[in-house]
Amino acid sequence: MSIDKQDVQKIAHLARLALTEDDVDQYQHSLSSVLALVEQMQSVDTDGVEPLSNPLEMTQRLREDIVTEENRRDAFLANAPKTDAGLFLVPQVIE
Repeated sequence: MSIDKQDVQKIAHLARLALTEDDVDQYQHSLSSVLALVEQMQSVDTDGVEPLSNPLEMTQRLREDIVTEENRRDAFLANAPKTDAGLFLVPQVIE
């Protein structure tokens, strides 16, 4: 697929870009190359190919879900000016 200069200028206008005539020619070539690559990729037969979450055949190492720190909630709440039932009380900001 080829893109013409009018299309490049329209895209530039929509994107609020100020392009010189040399820039228009350069972008016309670049955008046409990108669209040609997309066309080439769309022509590939992908029937029967399962989508991958990772291109490598590896599994992620996971650590055990164990508690590694002690509960310091009371120490943190001791620094607050106001608390109630284990929660921080803050001034109301929305009426």
